[in-house]
Amino acid sequence: MTVQGFQRRLVTEAKFFASHDYAYVIQDCRGKNDSEGNFHPFHDDAEDGYDTIAWCADQEWCNGEIGTFGASYQAWNQWATATLSPPQLKAMISIVALPDPVLNVPYQNGALVLWMAEWMAIIEGRRNTDPSIYDSKSLYEHLPLRTMDEAFGRKSRIWQNWIDHPSADSYWKKVFYQDKYPAIAVPILHISGWYDDDIIGTHLNYVGMTTKNQSTNTSNNQKLIIGPWQHHVNVSRKLADIDFGEKALIDLRATELKWFDHWLRGIDNGIEKDPPVEIFVMGANVWRKETEWPLARTNYVSYFLHSNGNANTVSGDGTLDTKPPTPKEHPDTYTYDPHDPCPNISENTQMPAEGPFDQRPIESRDDVLVYTTPILEKPVEVTGRVRMKLSASTSATDTDFWVQLTDVYPDGQSIHLTEGILRGRYRNSLEAPQLLVPRSIYEFDVDLWITSNCFLKDHRIRIEISSSSFPKYDRNPNTGHKFGEDTKLVKATQTVYHDRDNASHIVLPIID
Repeated sequence: MTVQGFQRRLVTEAKFFASHDYAYVIQDCRGKNDSEGNFHPFHDDAEDGYDTIAWCADQEWCNGEIGTFGASYQAWNQWATATLSPPQLKAMISIVALPDPVLNVPYQNGALVLWMAEWMAIIEGRRNTDPSIYDSKSLYEHLPLRTMDEAFGRKSRIWQNWIDHPSADSYWKKVFYQDKYPAIAVPILHISGWYDDDIIGTHLNYVGMTTKNQSTNTSNNQKLIIGPWQHHVNVSRKLADIDFGEKALIDLRATELKWFDHWLRGIDNGIEKDPPVEIFVMGANVWRKETEWPLARTNYVSYFLHSNGNANTVSGDGTLDTKPPTPKEHPDTYTYDPHDPCPNISENTQMPAEGPFDQRPIESRDDVLVYTTPILEKPVEVTGRVRMKLSASTSATDTDFWVQLTDVYPDGQSIHLTEGILRGRYRNSLEAPQLLVPRSIYEFDVDLWITSNCFLKDHRIRIEISSSSFPKYDRNPNTGHKFGEDTKLVKATQTVYHDRDNASHIVLPIID
């Protein structure tokens, strides 16, 4: 979204809520626009938000009942503020919330989300920069990562801080909020989309507030809505080449108004009595109301990888089913060359985004392992969190493993659903990295986050494995050196095992 587009959105929101007799206050983060100080992402929002709420409560136009509203970083700073328990904060609407920084941005399980380099360049300074001035696609090739800020045209304190802190160290821990749910006793409307790059934040927040926060009795005042949307929610029924139908868009603004009307004004409009979870099941393209998340009736099923050692490309012999492997199945190998990384297929826009894009362009690459089920004889619904248990080794002391779930249509389209990455040195802990022993077999737990998709009859379920998804994530140079300093890249030989003792499998949340 452009700077002008963001401003127009705020004006539209302000007019809507003002037309319903709400005062709408916009707070600039410290160091942005006309706000004093220096902008330090994630680090000053809690205290500043608390002070803003206290100031609003003292104004003659305020009755002391305050709600916060916003998306993405505006959701992050709501959560940061809520950890301080401001007494006037009575409700929140949290849209596409970022989780704790090491889980999503700027780092996702050890890998740097390289798209954040452009975000850094846009937000560095008092006024945001129009992203159209950057040729980001070529800039993402820059090495070392340490000086990518200079490649974007400025020396960035923000970027240097990020490069200095790739782990869950004290720099990041002091701004964590997801370990503080018991301190947040606020009714919250959680909103996201299945193709929101930050959906893990919404998922963890709803689960945390409803299952880990019983002491503050918030389990009955949380609501979750997830639609077939990207980071900008509820704006189009069609993403890429997939049309999710006329029901894909909802009157979300009406729900937001009902949320505030009930919790800020005490209006008995029934919103707290509705089922707390509303999800859109892709494939079937229907909305469904549920009483909990994750769904209690979930059956977690292991789908195992199989091949005769030739699962490379979609033309290989990789298969996927629920039968455990035999004792001596041959492993699959591929060469990960960071000079030629597997590309991420996303929108061809300035700020890329996940979406239901056809993955066939990467399925012809020899560094992509492909495992596919037989043609489905009946629909299979997958709704919930997806995890890959990957038994693998590498010739390097550090490398990445990337896994993707797709829905294969009868015409051969392989439509992206969700994906995840894990940097090898963070396999045991995001806090204490530990290099790999070359050619040793490890079980890597790769988190593919969440999805809801009904694989229809005559479709197939597919898993793809590689070691990059560039430029969404930085290229692991395979050296094991200090993060951000490498100017040279080396190849790594990757081996994926799927025998009885090393049974690589993906765990799918099946809904009968």
